[in-house]
Amino acid sequence: MIKLAQNDNEIADCFQVMKQLRTELVEVSFVLLVRELMSDGYQLAYLRDEAQVVCVAGFKISKNLFLGKHLYVEDLSTLESERSKNYGKQIMAWLRDLAASERCNAIYLDSGVHRHRAHKFYLNRNMDIASYHFVEKIG
Repeated sequence: MIKLAQNDNEIADCFQVMKQLRTELVEVSFVLLVRELMSDGYQLAYLRDEAQVVCVAGFKISKNLFLGKHLYVEDLSTLESERSKNYGKQIMAWLRDLAASERCNAIYLDSGVHRHRAHKFYLNRNMDIASYHFVEKIG
């Protein structure tokens, strides 16, 4: 069953899966960081098998001029040992249902150009490559 992380223990339980995607994260500050993001609309969904969290999705529902109301997936990660077990597929279907129930026009996300397996996964979910994402790091 997919749930939204609500308390500090649920957030902390998501760390090991999120760390596989966001390798710069530090466990001692993870809960505080997620809580800070939550104050700006970030939500953290997770899928647990019997023993552990196996898949997580960090996302926001917001509006902009480009897409109107939309669901933006900021983070999506499945525990490496648990990949190819349909956990990512389940959480993406859950996100799609949530977006529809919230009357969003679209789901979108960014994915690093080197993440070929992720791209194949997204294309298999009927997502299109719709734009380039440009970044200029400051400082």
